[in-house]
Amino acid sequence: MRIVVDAMGSDNYPIPDVAGGVLAAREFGDQIILVGQQDMLERELAKHDIKGLSVDIVHAPEAISMQDKPSAVLNSKLQSSIHIGLDLVKTKQADAFVSMGNTGAIHAIATLKTLRRIPGVKRPVLTAIYAITGHNMIFLDIGANADAKAEWLEQFALMGHLYALTALGIHSPRIATLSNGEEEGKGNQLTKEAQERLRENTYGLRYVGHIEPKEILLDKCDVVVMDGFVGNIFLKTFEGSVTYITDFLRAEINQSLTYKLGALLLRGAFRKLRTRLDTREVGGAPLLGVNGVVIIGHGSADSYSVRSAIRLARQAVIGNTIETMTAKFAASRLVADTTS
Repeated sequence: MRIVVDAMGSDNYPIPDVAGGVLAAREFGDQIILVGQQDMLERELAKHDIKGLSVDIVHAPEAISMQDKPSAVLNSKLQSSIHIGLDLVKTKQADAFVSMGNTGAIHAIATLKTLRRIPGVKRPVLTAIYAITGHNMIFLDIGANADAKAEWLEQFALMGHLYALTALGIHSPRIATLSNGEEEGKGNQLTKEAQERLRENTYGLRYVGHIEPKEILLDKCDVVVMDGFVGNIFLKTFEGSVTYITDFLRAEINQSLTYKLGALLLRGAFRKLRTRLDTREVGGAPLLGVNGVVIIGHGSADSYSVRSAIRLARQAVIGNTIETMTAKFAASRLVADTTS
């Protein structure tokens, strides 16, 4: 398997990007293609023992920063690591693309310039994956589409269903819509219309209705569907809450010898909790709906996060996620054409 890593993506590039690529090459045995400024990457790669590993460099003289606007780089900086990396996937020279870089730029370039949308997909969707209840849960959209239509949310649900099935191995994923109440008819107009469409969907989805934010931790669903505006606020609130709780516990434990002794006794439980809530274990967010495997991580990522994002990418490749989505949307369009 050939995984492209945008080595100019993270805030501290190329250090974690290269180190994460080397970790993944050693653990998974895949070919890692580092894309970025060659002299810089060669210097960084020389710090690692890559004997017996398949780690290559593809030169990209330009870099897209976090400050660059997506519209500005769509047709400029064509020799950037994002443009070149995505083009390697488009031309079948690589199987997946992983970046800790500018989310908006990656979304725009992948959707409008290189990979394009899977035929039938109205809008690509950005996801988040958390092992909240002991198994992975998918949240989408988390920011790609601030304004959405009920038809798009129905497609988000389908893409989340297919990703859960193929990449995460979740049998018969339970789909829910995020709302301000679980009762039928709750929510704004968009949520109500999405619920109606999902209850009557022809995709064979296992729709379980609305779910409230407080119920997300109770193992009531596997895929949570929402528009990008709500999803981005939810995501940042959730991650902020996790950070607050962990920082609070750490500070309180350090206040007292008794607390420190108690923490030693609970060390195993704390370790499990940290692992479950640690975003580094997932590493990135799949961009679903484009014609290729694309994983986008945080700019603040460390090497382990990059390694985890690569693992996420390879799971989608192994599960034939893109091929399955393409076939499903083609079949859905065929049904729509024959019934219209």
